[in-house]
Formats: sequence, structure tokens, C-alpha cells
Amino acid sequence: MKVTCIIPCHNERDRIGQVLNVIVSTRYISQVICVDDGSTDGTADYIEAEWTGVEVLRLPRNIGKTAAIKYGLKYVQHDTLLMMDADLQGLRRDELETALDAYQEHSDLDMIIMRRINSPWFVKWYRSDVLLSGERILRTADLKHVVEEELKCYQLEVAINRYMLRHKRVVRWMPWSAMNTYKVDKLGVLDGSMKEFMMYVDIVNYVGFSHMCLQLASFTKKLHYSSYKRARQEQLYL
Repeated sequence: MKVTCIIPCHNERDRIGQVLNVIVSTRYISQVICVDDGSTDGTADYIEAEWTGVEVLRLPRNIGKTAAIKYGLKYVQHDTLLMMDADLQGLRRDELETALDAYQEHSDLDMIIMRRINSPWFVKWYRSDVLLSGERILRTADLKHVVEEELKCYQLEVAINRYMLRHKRVVRWMPWSAMNTYKVDKLGVLDGSMKEFMMYVDIVNYVGFSHMCLQLASFTKKLHYSSYKRARQEQLYL
């Protein structure tokens, strides 16, 4: 199995290095694409200087994560795609390779979400550690179908979830120690909190309240290797 890893990034020069050090040394990953979303801190230059095997795509202005990934999909070479955030802390190669092993072994598994098990309690309470996780393994073709729809910057993950539900795909999550850098840490308490609030408003406005409740209540469950085939037959989403 050959995998393309796509990483959108905006002003992540100080954080993306620890992510790339893991990604470029991980089994299965044979193409790494970083889409620089109009950074002003030299992110793209830094990547090109330090990781010569990484493909860097530069956007002239900041157009948002979803649009950046859509642009990057034009250059993807492989059928299996790993979505990865640029600001992860504590990324572990062994966990990533375990997830990729599982995806390869279980051919009728459509997507694996890496659940952020170290998230604060309030993040787990409304299931953002799963539903909004930016770390996913899925088919390139499925993601291309998702981004055919016009999406705003914060809507991609829930749009993928909705696509998987509507098309009766089998989705499972696996535990993941890595953590994102929260917006309050990047932007300060006031601006970061406002960004977080607007993100959730944007998400609910997009999928609607009833469908958001459906995702909260019944989208995906933990991957158990002995039961995934039965789950495929029964189309269970817990």
C-alpha cells in the first residue's frame, strides 16, 4: 500500500517540523504534500530547505484549510490518503503505523479516524476529539467527492462524516496520543475563543442541527479487529 500524506499549513513554521520528522519516516507513506496556505512566516521556505523530498505547494493568499486540501488533491498520486494537521504535538510514528497497518489489513474499512484521546474533557463531551479530528486515513476518491461540494474552512471534517454516513461507509476510530495546538494558544484568549466559537457556529449552520445531533449520537466506534467484518454486514454506527 502506498499512501499520500497531505498537510495544509498556515504560519506553522515553529510547529510543522516535529510533524514532518515523523511523517517522512513512516512506513507506507511515499508522497508528502504540504499546501502552504498563504503563510507569512516563511513556512514554505523552511519546509523546502529542511525536507527536500516533501512537495510544497504555495498559495498566494490564505484561502482556508478546506480549499487548500482541495487544491492539493490535484497532485495526489496514490489511492490511499492520510490527512494530517500541521500543528500536532506529540505525534508518534508507532501509532501512525499501527493505524496504517489496520487500514491495509481490513480492505473493507473505508476510513479510520485518529481519536485524540488526550483531549480535555469538554472536547470529549461533545465528541470533537472524533468528529473534528483532522487526522484520517481514507480513499482519495472519497475525499475528492466530498470537496466537490462548496465548503467553508471549518466544514471539511463534518462534511466527510456526513458523506460516509450517507454512503453507508464503514468508519472506525483508533486511539491517538497527539494533540492539536488550540487556537487560544496561537491567537490569544480573546481571538482564539472567538475563532473556536465561530467554527462551531459554521459547522452547525452547514450540516444542520438534526444531522449534527446524529453525528454526536451515532457516528463511528472504536476499531476492534475481530468484529469489523460483522460491522460491515450490519452497517452499525455507534
